[in-house]
Amino acid sequence: SPKLCAQDTVDRFLYHMRLSDDILLDVMTRFQAEMVKGLERDAHPTAAVKMLPTFVRSIPDGSEKGDFLALDLGGSKFRVLKVKVSEDGKQNVQMESQFYPTPKEITHGNGTELFDYVADCLADFMETKNIKHKKFPLGFTFSFPCIQTKLEEGVLLSWTKYFKVRGVQETDVTSSLRHALRKRKANVLALVNDTVGTMMTCGYDDQRCEVGIIIGTGTNACYMEEMRHIDLPLEMMGHWMISGLSLTGRLTWDLSILENNCKYCFSFTY
Repeated sequence: SPKLCAQDTVDRFLYHMRLSDDILLDVMTRFQAEMVKGLERDAHPTAAVKMLPTFVRSIPDGSEKGDFLALDLGGSKFRVLKVKVSEDGKQNVQMESQFYPTPKEITHGNGTELFDYVADCLADFMETKNIKHKKFPLGFTFSFPCIQTKLEEGVLLSWTKYFKVRGVQETDVTSSLRHALRKRKANVLALVNDTVGTMMTCGYDDQRCEVGIIIGTGTNACYMEEMRHIDLPLEMMGHWMISGLSLTGRLTWDLSILENNCKYCFSFTY
């Protein structure tokens, strides 16, 4: 029957994606070796896994409280959030959020247009929530590979996914955001990757959480690293950034993607 025929076709494709235990162990060994290289001063430039520091030194300890704003840019939609952290005998986190589209004219435009759009969305959110006259500390989740020199500063290395905004690469994205927000009542205190935000959020439920992973439009992860393992003139933690790690188990589709979309390899894992 047509249904069985279609299932046979799917099964034939999936068969090639079944990796043996030996291949998975090989992937693990090579991946770990590249992570170690990424933490070393001399080997870092040639490491396939770039261990980018985030300057986040710990997960929440339960003493945090206050009202905050957050911006989340990096997927198919842009999100603005208001977060209230309070202590009612135990840590209590309440969130209100609003999604905004990221049309092609924004994701393929220039940097000024992008950050002005972000500022306009924030203004709309604050108007809707009747908080436009209040001043809030603001966190910026920016889901693209950046070299951070401080918790609140980060230079964009490369756009990934479908973003192709001109004039932003090799610049400090927080500075661009602050310029766009200069008329808004918000003070940018932190720039984080979405994986870091995931780990920090999970940390409220379990303080043993030291890993965050995103599997979505792209994939990425972060973890807490011990200082004694880091031989970089930078601070504590890293999120992985894959760029061409040679691994067993690549399929025809993997090789085609790498060949035709090399500049997007930052988001690939194997």
